[in-house]
Formats: sequence, structure tokens, C-alpha cells
Amino acid sequence: MGVVDLAARAAELGTDHYDPVGLIAEFRDSPVLVPTTSDGRWWTADLGGIRWLYAFTGPDTLARFAAERLRDAGAPSPTGTAPAAAAPPATAPATDCIADTADAANAGWPYVTVHGARLLDIAVPAVGVPAGVVLDVAGPSPAFLPPVTGIVPDSVAVDRARGGSDGR
Repeated sequence: MGVVDLAARAAELGTDHYDPVGLIAEFRDSPVLVPTTSDGRWWTADLGGIRWLYAFTGPDTLARFAAERLRDAGAPSPTGTAPAAAAPPATAPATDCIADTADAANAGWPYVTVHGARLLDIAVPAVGVPAGVVLDVAGPSPAFLPPVTGIVPDSVAVDRARGGSDGR
């Protein structure tokens, strides 16, 4: 298993072959890239009452995202940090217990490599508000992993807090 398998699973979205359980399992078993701001915080976006942490299957998908953000902000080229006009709200700083390695993206943006399970089980609960993960948001097959039972810990799953579908 790895990022190639994860990208292939995400590409199955909208097809007869889509297996959401398989996608979640593959995500948990794979390293993903999480872009960081110049002060080391992870990139996020707030949408629909959920804070979405950005994750990417590889440098190419991160570079595509970076190029689109820069184009939207009107910046002529990557600068190593996100342009202020394009920066979504940041979440908790990356910590050594979560980030496996630190690198610099092809687009000139810093990122950390994080195991998917750590992102879901440690980082999402640390955000402090309902949070999920969006994978390859600028790619042809973005995948949203919302804060629900079976994806994130029950203690932060929004369906659990509302009673859940199982009546608990």
C-alpha cells in the first residue's frame, strides 16, 4: 500500500468501483503531504462548519494546488510561503509526534509528511473544532474525509455528538 494506491482509490469516486471503506483504510496506511505556512502551521479551510486539513498524495498534486492558489492570489511565482491573500485559516502547529519528515514542495512551499492514521487520530482531535481532511483538493479526484464515526475518533465525530445513526 502507498500513495499510488491511495490516489487510485480516490480516483474511483463517482464510479461503480468506489469503495469508501477501502479509501479510508488506504488513507490510514499511507503517508500524505500536509502543506505548512511560513510559521509551521498546517493549511486548512473552513467550510460548512468544518475545518478541513489539506493533504496531498504527492508533490505533483501539492504543486498543482500551490499553482492554483498562487494564480487565484495573482502572485507571479511561488515564494516559499503562502501569499497572505490566499492563506486560509491555519490550525494547530505541526508537532514532532505527528509529522514524520519535513521537506520543501516542488512549488516552493514547505510541507510535512504525515501518516494518514496520525492525521485522523491525532491532528483532527487537536484542532478543537469539527475537522476533517480533504485529499488532493486541486486534483481531478478530491476526496473528503469528514469528521464522522468510522473516519475520526468517536470523541470528535459530529454524528456521535448528535446521537449518531445507531441511536446512541
